[in-house]
Amino acid sequence: MLTALVFTPTAVALLLLVLPRRTPESVFRIVWVVSTAVLLAFVVGLWAGYDHGGGMQYEVRARWIPSAGVGYHVGVDGLSLPLLAMTCVLFLACAVHSLRQTRRVREFAALFLFLQTTCLGLFVSLDLILFFVFFDLSIVGMYFVIAGWGHQQAARAALMFFLYTFIGSLALLLGFIGLYLAADPHTFDMVELTRQNPLAGRSVYAALVLLAIGIGLAVKTPTVPFHTWLPPAHTEAPAAGSAILAGVLLKMGTYGFLRIAMPMLPDAWRDYALVIVIVGVVSVLYGALVALAQTDFKRMIAYTSVNHMGYIILAVGAAAATADTSEQARSLAVTGAVTQMVSHGLLTGALFLLAGVLYERGRTYDMGAYSGIAAAAPAFTGMTAVAAFASLGLPGFSGFIAEFQIFTGSLGPRPVATSLSLLGILLTAGLFLRALQKMFLGPLRLPDAPGSPRAFPDVRAHESVAVVPLLMLAVVVGVAPRFLLDVIEPASRAVVELLAR
Repeated sequence: MLTALVFTPTAVALLLLVLPRRTPESVFRIVWVVSTAVLLAFVVGLWAGYDHGGGMQYEVRARWIPSAGVGYHVGVDGLSLPLLAMTCVLFLACAVHSLRQTRRVREFAALFLFLQTTCLGLFVSLDLILFFVFFDLSIVGMYFVIAGWGHQQAARAALMFFLYTFIGSLALLLGFIGLYLAADPHTFDMVELTRQNPLAGRSVYAALVLLAIGIGLAVKTPTVPFHTWLPPAHTEAPAAGSAILAGVLLKMGTYGFLRIAMPMLPDAWRDYALVIVIVGVVSVLYGALVALAQTDFKRMIAYTSVNHMGYIILAVGAAAATADTSEQARSLAVTGAVTQMVSHGLLTGALFLLAGVLYERGRTYDMGAYSGIAAAAPAFTGMTAVAAFASLGLPGFSGFIAEFQIFTGSLGPRPVATSLSLLGILLTAGLFLRALQKMFLGPLRLPDAPGSPRAFPDVRAHESVAVVPLLMLAVVVGVAPRFLLDVIEPASRAVVELLAR
């Protein structure tokens, strides 16, 4: 079942590429939307059949490169299933949002379908090399999305994105090889490596492996100081590309910490937990402060991603404090980290799609070029305001549930760091309120860029269909999160137990 889920998007992409060139572009759009909708329905079926207390499920094992200890091993648990669902929701939203795409529609749809395979494949991978293959292929797919359909400086931003993340992936591979060599028998299987804990008692070796894996995942997350590729990549990418980059690809880094670094290197993770917590706090405050200084709407959203990823790093670092802290609190921090991944994916994906609406009308992301949009486009204003308030953690939205869990679980073991991170919420509130006031209130003013219409039409039907479900899901998680937490909490407890070995 998982194999079909992972590789169906690529099969559909190949089908699009072999269709005759005289095929109407509307066919490519319809096939893209329908296929992503079917994949989402498939994941809903997986969720319905998932046993909350059953551990790893829907596993598939097959021989791949047995002489090197590499196998095809996939499965899902409470850490990966919510991310699979979020991935399918976001790719469907991007497909609907791109219904008016006119530049090389066939190739655009095929690239996004290929990207969907890499994202789904990574979240179900239970072999380190399989994880690495999907990790690297996602870089390739996003590079072509940015370079082929981005804005003026797209080529430079795409190259910067590729070089940074590819170097990070090489560090990640070195760490994986270190784990493989330490295991007896040698293997890349994640389940077996977690069971063996091969680097227990080997502090120097474990520290070097954690450093390599940590750098590789930190670049992808990204955390400070490995974040510099993110703002230009987001600014130059098309709206759908930014939504997937922030909503899904960044989670590959944070998911890797939970799936690989914490359970496979528990001793080293506990030894260097303070460093991880400091990196998280710096990312929270730096991301918020730099976002506050931005005049570019899309660049501001990009820096808030650094801020929100910092909360996740804080939580996974605080979860390592086994002394003087209850297991329930540490489990709550891990649960909050996973919930934050889902929440950030939904809300930041919506914000980037709305930024795309803004750019289509005015051909610029400069907030100073706009004023009084609320009078011309009340629906667009309402959606943006809801997404902004939800992103800053207002009660009733998914961001509040995630951040409440993170702060509650982290405050006991790391009170100073958690207290400092609370400032990030105040800064985020300030930057979003400033942006809303500048762009949507006051007298109407629109940019007079070449090719931009003077009118500012409100959101169209396909734009609403893409964004509104993301916001509705954020409300559902914020008001009735039990359906999500019931899946995540058993897996979080399992991670905490492995970390305490």
